Amino acid sequence: MPRSAASSTTSRRRNRRASLAQGARIDNLNPVRSSGPEHAVRILRLSVRVALDAFDRFIVDDGWAIASHIALSALMALFPFLIFVTSLAASFFGSAELASEVARLLLETWPQEVAGPIAAEIQHVLTTARGDVLTIGVALAIYFASSGIESLRIGLNRAYDAAETRNWLLLRLESIAYVLVAAVALLALAFLIVLGPLLFATATRYAPWLATLEWNFTIARYAVATIVLIVALVIAHKWLPAGRRRFGDILPGILATLVLWLAAGVLFGRYLAEFAYTYVSYYAGLASVMTALVFLYLSASIFVYGGELNAAIRRQRHGEQGTEAPAR
Repeated sequence: MPRSAASSTTSRRRNRRASLAQGARIDNLNPVRSSGPEHAVRILRLSVRVALDAFDRFIVDDGWAIASHIALSALMALFPFLIFVTSLAASFFGSAELASEVARLLLETWPQEVAGPIAAEIQHVLTTARGDVLTIGVALAIYFASSGIESLRIGLNRAYDAAETRNWLLLRLESIAYVLVAAVALLALAFLIVLGPLLFATATRYAPWLATLEWNFTIARYAVATIVLIVALVIAHKWLPAGRRRFGDILPGILATLVLWLAAGVLFGRYLAEFAYTYVSYYAGLASVMTALVFLYLSASIFVYGGELNAAIRRQRHGEQGTEAPAR
C-alpha cells in the first residue's frame, strides 16, 4: 500500500476514534441518556446547578433593582391602561361595562387580599374617566402604559445579556403598539365573557339540562386569565428583548414563572390574611397601594428570574461560565 494511502487511512481512523470519544463524553454529560436511579440523581443535580446559576446571575444583574422598577412601572401603567380601555369601550361599544370586565380579568389571578382594594380604586377611576378616545389625556395614558412594557424589555435584556441596538423611538412605538393590541384583545375577550352568560341563559330556555353546567363559567374565567398570562409571557420573552430565541429556549422560564407565580400568590394571600394589619399600621391610607406594590415587586422578581433561568439553561448547553458577570 502506498505511504500516502496508508497515512490517509490512519488519519480517518484517528478522526473516527476522536469523534466516538467526544460522543461518549457528551453522552456522559447528558442526563437524558442515563437510566435508573443515576438518571434521576443526575437530572436533580443538573436542575439545582442551573437554578442556582440563574439566581447568582439574578443577583449579579441587579435583579432586585430591575424588579422594583418593573413593579413601580406596572402599577403606574395599570390605571392609564384601564383609562384607555374605558375610552375605547365607550367610543366603540357605547358602554364602559366592558372596561370593568377587563379590570376583573386582569385581577383574576391576583390574591383576593391584593385585588380587592385595588379593584375598588380601579372602579372609581373607570366611573370618572372620560370616554373620548382622542383626548390628550388618553394619548398620555397610552404613553405611560407603554412605559410598563419598556420596563419589561429592560429586565429581559439584562437577563438574556442582550445589548439593545434598536432605535429608542422604534422601541417606544413598538411598546405603544403592544398596548393598543392588548387593549383591543382584552376588550374582545371581555365582550365574549359578558356575552357568554347571555347566550347560555338563552340556550337553557331551549335545553334546561344545560343549567347544571353553569359552574363551568367560573372555570372558564380562570382559564381565560391563564391563557392571557401565557400569551403575554410568550410575547414578552420572544419579541421584547434584543436578539432571537426559539420557543424551546424560552419555555422553561415561562413554565417556572407560572409555577412560582401561583405559589407566590397563594403564600402572599395567606400572609395578608394573617398579617394585613401590619400594612395598615405602617402605611395607613396607603396600605392598599403598598400591598399591591409589594405583590407586583414579588411577581416582577419571578418574571426576571424566569429570563435568567432561560439564560442559565442556554449557558449549560453551551458550556459557558455561569457566575461570571458579563461585560457591559
